[in-house]
Amino acid sequence: MNSITEKLLGMISDWKDSFQGAYNIREDGQCAGRQSSPNIRIESKTDAPGLVIRIAPGTQGETVYIPACVTHSNVDDLVYNEFYVGEGANVTIIAGCGVHADGEEDARHNGIHSFFLEKGSHVVYKEKHIGTGTGKGLRKIDPITSCVLAEDSVLEMDTTQISGVDRTTRKTVAKVADHAKLIIRERLMTDGGEIAKTDFQVSLDGEDSGVDLISRSVARDHSHQEYHSVIRGNNRCTGHSECDAILVGNATVNAAPELFAGNLDAALIHEAAIGKIAGEQILKLRTLGLTEEEAEEKIIEGFLKG
Repeated sequence: MNSITEKLLGMISDWKDSFQGAYNIREDGQCAGRQSSPNIRIESKTDAPGLVIRIAPGTQGETVYIPACVTHSNVDDLVYNEFYVGEGANVTIIAGCGVHADGEEDARHNGIHSFFLEKGSHVVYKEKHIGTGTGKGLRKIDPITSCVLAEDSVLEMDTTQISGVDRTTRKTVAKVADHAKLIIRERLMTDGGEIAKTDFQVSLDGEDSGVDLISRSVARDHSHQEYHSVIRGNNRCTGHSECDAILVGNATVNAAPELFAGNLDAALIHEAAIGKIAGEQILKLRTLGLTEEEAEEKIIEGFLKG
């Protein structure tokens, strides 16, 4: 691995010279390191670039790391990863992505992930996006995630992107079976001229299935964000979508949550709030000795953690 990869790994996946357990490190479209464990097997796909990760039934408390790094401009990395999570397994998957641009050309990573959760399994999926480098090329990250949740399974997705990525389009599609739950927490901050788009499409097909989508974002300078969510309640189910955004400077945000009730017992709610930081919040922190800029940063930090 080169030094930029090691730096990016520390930012996106808490790399400290090594990973414990199963992992695959992707560097500029190639494998830079791989290790399976007795319960988690990682293999290369045979029909496309990417991985097949198989997690044995009943696996408990293990973590698998699959970070991807693009370390210079003029790289357009595309990868297909499939996750098969066995019945009753309870695991954490960390799949951060770092993109570094050092020249005139763009640097891009496009990760297409497919999750198949068997009955009673539980996955915590963490994904952090980072853009670095002073090159004029754009830093782009465009993930596509497909999820199929079997009966009684739970998928918790925690995604974070805090500045540095010039262009990103995140698409997530999910089908949720009986008593299964999908929980998504998105944290996003854009600045400069960055553009970020989020698109969630969730079908609640199972009886007593559920989804909870919460997006918290800050748009600064001249950046632009778009949030679109569609929840389809096709059975007795519960669905909630919430988009909260703070505007700073001349940034813009477009939020469009959408609900479809295809069953009399579908209970669906959406919320969207966009606004600037309240003046009284700034004033209160300034009385504690902070400058206006410091107060603004404290408010934003707390908002994104909430």
